[in-house]
Amino acid sequence: MAPVVRELARRAGEVVSRVCVTGQHRELLDDVLDVFEIVPEYDLDVMRANQSPTGVAAEVLRGLEPVLANERPDWVLVQGDTTTAAVGALAAFYAGARVGHVEAGLRSHEHREPFPEEVNRRVVGVTADAHFAPTDGARRNLLREGVPSASILLTGNPVIDALEHVRSLPPAPLPQLVGIPAGERIVLLTAHRRESFGDPLRRICAAVDELTRRVPDVRFVYPVHPNPAVREVVTDALAGNDRVTLLDPLGYHELVTLLGRCWLVLTDSGGLQEEAPSLGKPVLVLRDVTERLEGVEAGTVRLVGTDTERIVQEATALHASPGEYALMSEAVNPYGDGRAAGRIVAALLGEPVVAATTSVTAALHRSVHANA
Repeated sequence: MAPVVRELARRAGEVVSRVCVTGQHRELLDDVLDVFEIVPEYDLDVMRANQSPTGVAAEVLRGLEPVLANERPDWVLVQGDTTTAAVGALAAFYAGARVGHVEAGLRSHEHREPFPEEVNRRVVGVTADAHFAPTDGARRNLLREGVPSASILLTGNPVIDALEHVRSLPPAPLPQLVGIPAGERIVLLTAHRRESFGDPLRRICAAVDELTRRVPDVRFVYPVHPNPAVREVVTDALAGNDRVTLLDPLGYHELVTLLGRCWLVLTDSGGLQEEAPSLGKPVLVLRDVTERLEGVEAGTVRLVGTDTERIVQEATALHASPGEYALMSEAVNPYGDGRAAGRIVAALLGEPVVAATTSVTAALHRSVHANA
């Protein structure tokens, strides 16, 4: 959402915007606000230790009610599939505001994979008045669900706008990697989703351990999520492996710098499936299903699940075959051209918009409330 917030600020003479953050992911939020120089007008600070999705939802709903009553926005923008997005859309609907969904239409078509994101984005979908779809596949998903085509705009994903902005900055220092020999191929690993907890995460760690034995020049770098369900399993399995570097969570600028340096990405994340291909990095997705099928179809991404031997086979195959690696790294990124934020704001201002692949116009109201 940061590029959209910045574009709204750039057009302050035409639109009144306010930024409300919930603090759902505090460890990531403050870094992003700093990188993009955003100062929110409201910070609900809802997150508490060991808080359940139900607890987050209740706090966000309670906290947004007075904000919406005070601002009385024409539009509320939410992005993606977090609990914040789902509850923010619901609170806006209750308050009588129109809802704009940024990154609309992503679907895995599996009710609980990923959990709770698949249901969260569907909740936003049924409350939204404007659907800003990142890809044509997302647009088609919405049409199949009965969303009127006039309310859908194909924009690309502003995550690519954000990536391009950060790439324009000097690389972030990564002192944690200073001791890694220049000849080692860095594999960026992230695994933290709820459906990966327990045995799936143990299988992923076993695959990493095995790969460090089979492939002599590979180094895994793993920013480990602070959730004890992740950290305890990962520490037990990998802390003693000198070919694995375990880090605390990285800021966005640091992550982009690491992405630029790495050779391969193994992840169960959603965003990295879009960001890594923009930098020519193949992605092995540690999930059985993905809501980002465009990357699979383009050849930049492969679904490998959490089976230990499957992960090992896919990674060693890429290592052994430069041609196969090149096919993945040189595939076209289907997720945007870095101009999504401009399209979204233009649409909200009622201006004619050239969509990412087709020419459309959108007539939406002029005053926007931005919920980042």
